[in-house]
Amino acid sequence: MSQTPLSLAFDDREAEYETFEALLSESDSLLVVCHDYPDPDCLSSALALSNIGDALDVSATEIGYGGGISHQQNRAMVNALDIDLAPIESCSLDEYEIVAFVDHGVSGRNNTLPNGFTPDIVIDHHPSDKVDAEYADVRTRVGSTATLLTRYAEVLDVGIDERIATALLFGIHRETLDFTRGATTYEHAAACTLRPAANRSLINTLSNSVFTPETLDGIGNAILNRKVRGSCLVSFIGQITERDILPQAADYLLQLEGISTTAVYGIVADEIHLSARTSNSRLHIGELLDDAFGDIGSAGGHHDMAGGQLPVGLLGEVDTPDDIADDLIDRSVRRRLFDTLDEWTG
Repeated sequence: MSQTPLSLAFDDREAEYETFEALLSESDSLLVVCHDYPDPDCLSSALALSNIGDALDVSATEIGYGGGISHQQNRAMVNALDIDLAPIESCSLDEYEIVAFVDHGVSGRNNTLPNGFTPDIVIDHHPSDKVDAEYADVRTRVGSTATLLTRYAEVLDVGIDERIATALLFGIHRETLDFTRGATTYEHAAACTLRPAANRSLINTLSNSVFTPETLDGIGNAILNRKVRGSCLVSFIGQITERDILPQAADYLLQLEGISTTAVYGIVADEIHLSARTSNSRLHIGELLDDAFGDIGSAGGHHDMAGGQLPVGLLGEVDTPDDIADDLIDRSVRRRLFDTLDEWTG
C-alpha cells in the first residue's frame, strides 16, 4: 500500500492487524456493542467496524446500544446515514461468535452488559486499566476511536465509501469539537484520508442540528443552578430524559469567563449522570471524577473530558418528596466534586 497521511502519522506497534483480521474472517457473526447513549464517535466507529466485518465475509453483523439516542445530532446522524441499531437488551450475546466493544472497554462500565463479561475485541481511545479481551487495541494518545477505525479500514484495504467516510469524519469532528479539543496529528491525518469521499454538506447539516426544547431548558437550568468556587463550576439540572444535555451544558459553561473546569449532573431514570470538562492543563478531570465517585459508581475519562454514572441510592433510601430528594442528591454530589477539586477552588 502506498504511503498516506494516516500511514505516515501512525506508529502501529500497538495493533496486530493480522490477528484482528483472522479473528473476524474466521467468524460467522459479529455484534458491535456501543456504549450507552452512543455519541457520533462511537456510532461511526461501530458502523465502520460492522462494514469491515461485511468486507471480511462475516455472514451476520449487528450493532447494539444501551440507553437511548437522545442528542439531536445523534438522532439526525442515525437517520441521515441509515445506521441500523438494535437495543442491547434484544441481543443475545451467546448467539454471536464475536462481540466487539468500540469507544469503551469494560463490561458494566458505561454499558448495560453484565459485570465480568469478556468481549472478544476492544477498540478504544479512553484510558482504562481493566480491559480484558482476546484482541484489545486501546490507544489513549489518539483523540477519537473513529480515527482508529479509519486506520483499520486503510490497513485492511476495506473501501471507505461516502456513507462510512461521512460518518467517521463527523465522529472525529464532534469528538474533538471541530479539532479544538484533544485533536492530535492522527485526527488531522484521518481527516485528510476521509475528506475526499465524505459528504461535507451533510456533515455541515448534522453539525447545525437544532436544539430540542428540553435541551435548551436543561442548559438554561445549568446556568441558573451553577455554583462557582474559584475556577470551578458545578451545576445540577434535576431530572431529565435527554442525557446528552449534560455534555452540551458542560461545554457551554466552560466558556464562562474565569471558569476552567465544569461539571454538570442530573437524574436520568434511576441513575445520576455526570459530564465534566476542563481547560486546565494541570488537571486530569477523568482521574478526578474516578477519585470522587469510583467507590460508588462508574466514572472516569480523559484529561479534559469525562463522565460518570451513579446509583440514585448513593445516599441510601430517601423516603421524602422528589424535590427534597433532589436537593439531597445535589448537595451530596456537589460536596464530593468540590472536595476533589479543592486545589482549584480557592
